[in-house]
Amino acid sequence: MKYKLVIFDFDGTLVDSFPFFLSTVNDLAETHQFKKVDFAEIETLRGYDARRLINHMGLPLWKVPFVGRDFKARMAEKSDQISLFAGIENMLQVLSKNGMILSLITSNSYSNVRRKLNAKSMDLMVYPQCSVSLFGKRSKLKTILRKTGIDSSQAIFVGDEFRDLEAAKAEGVAFGAVAWGYTRIDALAEHAPAEIFSCVDEMAEKLTQ
Repeated sequence: MKYKLVIFDFDGTLVDSFPFFLSTVNDLAETHQFKKVDFAEIETLRGYDARRLINHMGLPLWKVPFVGRDFKARMAEKSDQISLFAGIENMLQVLSKNGMILSLITSNSYSNVRRKLNAKSMDLMVYPQCSVSLFGKRSKLKTILRKTGIDSSQAIFVGDEFRDLEAAKAEGVAFGAVAWGYTRIDALAEHAPAEIFSCVDEMAEKLTQ
């Protein structure tokens, strides 16, 4: 197998929270006073990285943690509206049974992650890093690599956003792009990820080769 360690993003990678985000974002905009999303622009915005999107929405960086905290709280209140992508928990078990070490890096809270992953799947995640700042994923990758003792060349970070890709590349970790997340797969593919996963089953198949 090419990888000993598989590190996952959460929102848009393991859990299908994008529809909930769309249903919430304009309420957040009203509360925190930034530009509302024009839903006719969604496909265009899904090609933006986080910095460009924040700029487009007129959201000052100092407000980002407050907006994130509010979003996580709303997600906790309505967690019944959000579910894992089909096949995720089976895929995690397959990877683990094939000897891979699994971990997690997310801006979301530990409690929200725990609500969605069952206890068996959560137990597979070594040194999970939750409530990570918007651009703090690289340092958390470094933390997981250090704690597991696995070289960056034997690890892959699986995610759905440019900030996942950027963190992986900066730390010398392979990036695996999923086709079902927040960012359009064609936009991610332009940056030559090490792996592209078109479906959850394909992820298990490719990573265990």
